[in-house]
Amino acid sequence: MTFAPPLLLVLGPDGHGVTRYGDDVASAVRRVDASARVVRVADVAAGERALAEAGAGVRVHLHATDRLFGSAPEDAADVVERWASRVRLALTLHDVPQPSDGTMFERRRIAYARMIAAAERVTVNSRHEQSLLGEFLPGAPSAHAIPLGARPGIRRRDIGADRQRDLRVLIAGFVYPGKGHRPAVIAAARAADALRARGEDVAGVAVRAIGAPSRGHDEDVVRLRDAAAELGVAFEVTGFLGDAAFAAELVAPGIPLAAHEHVSASRSMLDWVEAGRRPLVVESRYAAEMDELRPGTLALYHGEELAERLAEAWLDPASTRLASGASLAPTLDDVAESYLAWWAA
Repeated sequence: MTFAPPLLLVLGPDGHGVTRYGDDVASAVRRVDASARVVRVADVAAGERALAEAGAGVRVHLHATDRLFGSAPEDAADVVERWASRVRLALTLHDVPQPSDGTMFERRRIAYARMIAAAERVTVNSRHEQSLLGEFLPGAPSAHAIPLGARPGIRRRDIGADRQRDLRVLIAGFVYPGKGHRPAVIAAARAADALRARGEDVAGVAVRAIGAPSRGHDEDVVRLRDAAAELGVAFEVTGFLGDAAFAAELVAPGIPLAAHEHVSASRSMLDWVEAGRRPLVVESRYAAEMDELRPGTLALYHGEELAERLAEAWLDPASTRLASGASLAPTLDDVAESYLAWWAA
C-alpha cells in the first residue's frame, strides 16, 4: 500500500514566521510528493472549518506556536486538545518554552505540555529544543528533531567587499527585549572608539534593525534610540518589509549579527546565510548545533568579545560573506524528505 502524507494545515497570517515556515515546508513536501494536500487558513475559526471538511480521524500535520492560537498560552492548548480529539494530529512545535520567557514561562510550559500530550506525534526544529523539553517538561513524550531547512536557489553574491567608512551593524527580524539590540549598540560604540584610537577613519556608527517592533514593543524602540544616541550611535528601524526589500537589506553594507542568546530555533540565522552572509552569532547551545550542521556559515563569538569582533569585521568586510561553494544543506527539500520519512515510520 502506497504511503500518503498527512493533510498539511498551515495556520496563521501571511507575515508570521512560523506560518511562513510551515508554508515553505508544505510547498517543499508537494515538490517531493505531489499527492500531499495543503490547506492554508488564516485563523483558528478557519482551521475548525477545514478540519470539519477533512473528516474525523484524518491525519493532519501542523506547525504551531502558542501565539498563533490566541492571546494566551491556554488558548493554544485548548485548541490543540480539541483538534486532536477529532483528527490524528502531528505537531511541529516552535518557540519551545524556556526560563527567558520571564513571567510567561510557567504558563507556556504547562500549555506546551498539554499540546504534546494531546498530539499523536511531535517534532521540533533542533536537538537544543529536544533538550529544552527534557529539562522543563519532564515526563513529556520525547520529540523527534528535524532542523530548519534553507530555501534553495535564493543566495545572492552581489555583496560589496570594500570597506565602508561607516560602522554599521545589521540585525534581522523583529525588535523585542533580549534580541541583542542593546548589546549591539554598546559594542558598536566601543568598536568605533577602539578603531579611531588606532587611527582608523570610522565615520558614522549605526545599529540597523531590519524589521519592525514586536507587538507591544514600540516603546522599547524609543528607549533604544535614546540610549544609542547618548553613545553616539544611530539606532535605525526599517519597519515591516516585503520580501524583496528585506532581501536587499540583508546584502547591504554592514556587519550581520545574531545576538539573541535565548533562542530555541532561529530563522534569522538562516536568512543571513541564504543571502550569502556569514553573521556573527553569540555562542549558545543552539548556535553550536547550527555551526556543526552548516560548517563555515556562522562566526561564533563569546558575549564579551562582540566589540572586538565588530572591529575585526569592519576591517575585513569579506569575512562577513560566505565562502564560495559553502553548503546550506539541509535545504527545505531535504527537510521535506525527512518529514515524509517521519510520517511514514
